[in-house]
Amino acid sequence: MTVPKISASSYSNTAPLIWSFLYGSYHGKVEITLDNAPARSAELLSKKRVDAALVPVISYQLLDGLRLVPGVCVGAREKVRSVCLITHGKDLSEARSVSLDISSKTSVYLTKIIFREFLGVEPVWKDSPPDLDAMLAESDCALLIGDPALSIAQTQVRNASVDERVSTDGSGSTSYRIFDLAELWKNFTGFGFVFAMWMTRKTNCDIDFAAARDEGISHLDEIVANYQSEIGLNQNDMLSYLSENISYSIDDSMQKGLELYFELARKAGLIEADKPLVFARDN
Repeated sequence: MTVPKISASSYSNTAPLIWSFLYGSYHGKVEITLDNAPARSAELLSKKRVDAALVPVISYQLLDGLRLVPGVCVGAREKVRSVCLITHGKDLSEARSVSLDISSKTSVYLTKIIFREFLGVEPVWKDSPPDLDAMLAESDCALLIGDPALSIAQTQVRNASVDERVSTDGSGSTSYRIFDLAELWKNFTGFGFVFAMWMTRKTNCDIDFAAARDEGISHLDEIVANYQSEIGLNQNDMLSYLSENISYSIDDSMQKGLELYFELARKAGLIEADKPLVFARDN
């Protein structure tokens, strides 16, 4: 029997979804490839080098022949903390240029939707490595994704609400302003947001990703211990991030948010068509 091949990013927020394949009951039952960038998993799936992959949700609209694995995701109902826009004190409506961390097209497209659809602004877009100082040296605003965003929000500007100004120099002057993308989306639409889902080209899904998720969530303490030193969050903050900020199951609000996101991506000219959602069946 051929061992299924899967791929996922190695961000801390994906860890509960892949723990079972690395250390739990699914260990040895799949061949898993990990990469720092979610876009890499989408590339492997597009080239048919894996049977399923945890990929940015916009990949469903950009690649042909994909089916969504139902119910399992990396998303946020309110605030995600690890996908954010940062400025040197400017409001987003004042930003005339944005440096984009392109490791996830879903977040890049969400950023463009927020500016075009909700703010009525079309800044100059610049692709950039996830280096905050370099990004803000060339642009008014920086998009950071994943652990780099989570780490910077914690160590440099701390995590702030959508409209909170943050001082980092101790003088009381404003240095940065941080905007949580899931929170922005929630404020504008009233819905939660889905950032990534498992996808496959197969009609039937041979892997119980929901069971793997549940097993991973039951081992959050071990996952926190693995990532805590890398990101710089204390144990409670890391546990709160994985258990409260990130949602690994899709509720009705997140489902509606996903459908609206695809609709607005088409309206904004980011995708050619809004394909209807097709799901893989369980065996």
